Order: sequence, then structure tokens, then C-alpha cells
Amino acid sequence: MSKPLFSLEVFPPKRTAPIGTIYDTLDGLRGVDPAFISVTYGTGKQSDRTITARIANTIRTEYGIPAVAHLTAQYLDRDQADEALDMFAQAKVAAVLALRGDRNPEREPAGVFMHASDLTRYIRQTHPEMTVYGACYPECHPQSRDLDEDISWLKVKVDAGASHLISQLFYDNADYLRFLDKARAAGIDVPIEAGIMPVTNAASVRRMTGMCSSKVPERLATILDRWGDDPNTLKEAGIIYASEQIADLVARGVDGIHLYTMNHPGVTRRIWQNVQGLF
Repeated sequence: MSKPLFSLEVFPPKRTAPIGTIYDTLDGLRGVDPAFISVTYGTGKQSDRTITARIANTIRTEYGIPAVAHLTAQYLDRDQADEALDMFAQAKVAAVLALRGDRNPEREPAGVFMHASDLTRYIRQTHPEMTVYGACYPECHPQSRDLDEDISWLKVKVDAGASHLISQLFYDNADYLRFLDKARAAGIDVPIEAGIMPVTNAASVRRMTGMCSSKVPERLATILDRWGDDPNTLKEAGIIYASEQIADLVARGVDGIHLYTMNHPGVTRRIWQNVQGLF
């Protein structure tokens, strides 16, 4: 039986922070052994493309870990997409994670890549040497009618060239496993990594689950109610919760785990210490 993948996500420093603070995160992740690290991308400004490419190159050259660069679709025109992909090629990224991206009510989409599948298809046509990753929603994309409809759109994305999928966060493994069964039944046979976001802050969990239309199961709600005002204890409980989620998923034969680090290397290291023997 093949071992599952273990991968990480980091994000660029906030605009008010120096770019060099990413080294604090990456240095703090030493000792963790991910198959790759993905780097998030903003809403489409040139600075977003540059920073994501720079961090991806740093991960590859200075830390010896393959890097995956995020690229969001709806605010890109073709020239901007070409610029970003050329930067990523020069940085020798291992793959591009093609996303639609969140809607900004203050900006109009460019109207070129309205869906992640459109950007996926474009990358495969213009940069066939690049591997394209895609995202998926175990509890259904908020704009889909139901999970079956959402999976039909996911199949379009895979058929367009996405050869590896990473799931949105979830806190109930039963939801992910139900989604996985439906995806396989629909003919989606690419690797699908389970996205795990550790609980470190009660307000951020409720905000993120609201944005993603992801539920907070009773077991987690009890933890948030008990220790929501005690950040240190909540962090300890969150590390245990994420570790147990991962152990259960690996026992059930998932393709991999993608841990959203939120640039908290200490939490990531603790979880890795708990689960590294599974990988």
C-alpha cells in the first residue's frame, strides 16, 4: 500500500510586513517533511504574482522543497496570466493551483477566465509542461445547488487538465469521505488531498467556516465553547483535533493531507510530530 502525501500551504506576508518575514515561517517548518508547499496568491495585482513567484522560488532553492503556486482566475486577462505563468516557470514551480478566486464586490472580473476550469484549460494549452492542481469542496461549493451538481463541475475541471485536487477545509471526516465516494463514482480518479486547517482561534474558525459554507460539528463546537476565550488551551485542543482527523483519514486510505499552516509553524510542527509515522 502506497504512503499518503503530506503537504503544506503558506501565504505571503501581509502588505504591511516585510517580505523577509516568510523566512520566519519557513525556518520554523524545518523538521517537517512535506511533499510540496503551496503558496497562496492575492486577487490579481502584479505584486501578488511577483511575491508568490519569489516565495515559491525560495522554497525550492533554499529549502529544497517543491513549490506549488496558486493563481486566481477571474481578475486575470490573458496578458496577466501569461506574465504570471512565465514568472512561475522561471521560478521552476512544481505545479500551479488554478483557482477561480473570491469575488471582490469593488472590482469587475476581467471576463476571460470566469471559472477555474477555464484557467486550467489555458495553462494546459500554453504551458503543457506545467502540472495543474485544482480545488474541491467536500461540503459543496456555496454557489452550487447540491453536491452532485458541484461534483459535475469538478469533473469539468479535471477533464480540462487538473491532475491533482486539494480540498477546502472541513471538520467532519464523514463529509469528506461522502464527497470522496461521490467523486470516484463520477469518474474523478486523480489524487484528492484532504485539506485540514488546525483550530487556533475561535473567531477565525467561525469566520472561515462561514465563508466556505463548512459546518462546525458538535464535537468541535463543544471545544470552541469551552476554550474559545482561552487561546493557549484552545490551541492545544486544536492540535489534538487536527491530529485525530489526520490519523482517521490516513487509516481510511486517503491520498494525502494538505495542512493549512496559516503561517503558524509551531502548530504545524506539533501536528507533524504527532502524525509523521503515518507518512
